[in-house]
Amino acid sequence: MKSSAQWWQTPRVLTTLGLVLLLGLSGCDLLRSDAHLFPAESIPEQLSAWKLLKLEKDTLFPTARAVPYDLNTGLFTDYAHKFRTVWLPEGSAALYGVEQFDYPVGTILTKTFYYPQDSSGALQRTGDFSGDYVEGRFGEVLDLKRVRLVETRLLIRRQDNWQALPYVWNDAQTEATLEIAGDVQRFKLVSGDGRSEELTYVVPDANQCAGCHAEKFTQRVISPLGPKARHLNRDYPYPGGAENQLLFWQKIGFLRGVPALERLPRNASIDDLTVPLEDRARAYLDINCGHCHNPNGPADTSGLMLHRGESDWRKLGLCKPPIAAGTGSGGHLFAIVPGEPENSILNFRVASTAPGAMMPELGRSLVHKEGVELLRQWVSSLSGSCI
Repeated sequence: MKSSAQWWQTPRVLTTLGLVLLLGLSGCDLLRSDAHLFPAESIPEQLSAWKLLKLEKDTLFPTARAVPYDLNTGLFTDYAHKFRTVWLPEGSAALYGVEQFDYPVGTILTKTFYYPQDSSGALQRTGDFSGDYVEGRFGEVLDLKRVRLVETRLLIRRQDNWQALPYVWNDAQTEATLEIAGDVQRFKLVSGDGRSEELTYVVPDANQCAGCHAEKFTQRVISPLGPKARHLNRDYPYPGGAENQLLFWQKIGFLRGVPALERLPRNASIDDLTVPLEDRARAYLDINCGHCHNPNGPADTSGLMLHRGESDWRKLGLCKPPIAAGTGSGGHLFAIVPGEPENSILNFRVASTAPGAMMPELGRSLVHKEGVELLRQWVSSLSGSCI
């Protein structure tokens, strides 16, 4: 069995983009797309109308110009696996920025959530992606005989803001339907040792999407969380060979102003044990907590800043008392007590599923055991005292 890290070293999707690269032709000349960009007031009920993802012979893959990508460390969502793409209108490009890219109007980001399943149809709780894909006419494509599609979220760049749209897949995996009010589904996940766990999977409504994606919370301005420089700065196994994603986006005309590779910020992969423990823990906090716990986010009044750019250890939680945690403190006095994860509010909240205590508040109903263990090791490694 391959780990998720090993799986990303194998080719995945061969689209029109891949054919262009293999033939040595200009991507800008041949990257034509039949995808549609619908006006905000005229959103189709069916995902297929966008023509961003294609179903063919029990497989799912991106259409032309919908370029697949991955993150160094992704947001945890109840062990769901995710397939991501970015689509830009012809002749347009995003402008590089350290904290946020300036995506052109008409950009569409897709994120498809799914679970692998065994031959009996039981959904699997696993970090192994190697069984999700099969060799198809377009290279390695998502195998719908091996996975259960749950939802596909679209994030669309409009003139004044981003628009979030959730589409929920039917049981036959033939179509996804717009569910503005969100959805709730109940699953049972089976782990490798045969143990099962009940899961209440929540598809967020449009307002909940805005709550997490709020770049400027008070103005309700939202923005993408994943496709930023520090998350994208990694190789991706394109059909023409593995390349750095940021440099590849620049090469095909999707991104302008990219600095030299050595100047690009990079978050760690939490699966890469060759990376220092602190870097992996900070990367986990950045992607899972930093979108709220930053100076402009919904949790700015907490004073706890968990985004990548924070260097003040007090704001990171070291010996920091809560401002208004209530029962969310678990009876503990400080966000982080060095060397004592069992007495730290941060560790208590990420390990909780109780309303009012669980963090993050949205996007999960299960405990991310691997993430909890990573943060336990990190806090255990810190020296000092709060007394």
